[in-house]
Amino acid sequence: MAKKVLVVDDEKLIVKGIRFSLEQEGMEVDCAYDGEEALNMAREKEYDMVLLDLMLPKVNGLEVCQQIREFSDMPIIMLTAKGEDMDKILGLEYGADDYITKPFNILEVKARIKAIMRRTVRSESKEEKSKVVTVGDLRLDCDSRRVFIGEREINLTAKEFDVLELLVFNPNKVYSRENLLNIVWGYEYPGDVRTVDVHIRRLREKIESNPSEPRYVHTKWGVGYYFQA
Repeated sequence: MAKKVLVVDDEKLIVKGIRFSLEQEGMEVDCAYDGEEALNMAREKEYDMVLLDLMLPKVNGLEVCQQIREFSDMPIIMLTAKGEDMDKILGLEYGADDYITKPFNILEVKARIKAIMRRTVRSESKEEKSKVVTVGDLRLDCDSRRVFIGEREINLTAKEFDVLELLVFNPNKVYSRENLLNIVWGYEYPGDVRTVDVHIRRLREKIESNPSEPRYVHTKWGVGYYFQA
């Protein structure tokens, strides 16, 4: 079955180029040219990937990303202007799975999309998905990919869930940022280790009662991160 991608950018030439390239890979591509249109389309259809520009008319990309996260964990890649580090970090904070800086090479875009899609397919096919793990107040349901603290459901993005699942199933094992990037995002992923730091911080903000003194996801200074069972 063809993968469905939503491309959101107000620059029609960029959209046309991405659409053509992805359709050559056998993907189904829908296009939106402003944030409002993108939100309507994302509510009507579950996409395998959303390519989302930051600067959009009507509703900006960060707001679109944040609103999509309220009803879906479909993977989102933000498109940001070159060198705007704060935009990249904000994109990840608002729930994006990755970012690509403009001007970009279409081959890089395709590589990032495929890496995230492969990871999503692998995580969906894992046997571990049939398990429910409880540690203290934290309950991880791998079958439905849902997380609870006590009776309260925690809304995680696809990548946040993947990171937590890996750590929970390997308690007290320390993973370096490079390890997490390779395992969760894939060896062919051309991204940056700061992506891992942002996901860990967001994860702590969601599951820890006091993120600065975590109960579950700990830092081994100078080495990496681990889950304390």
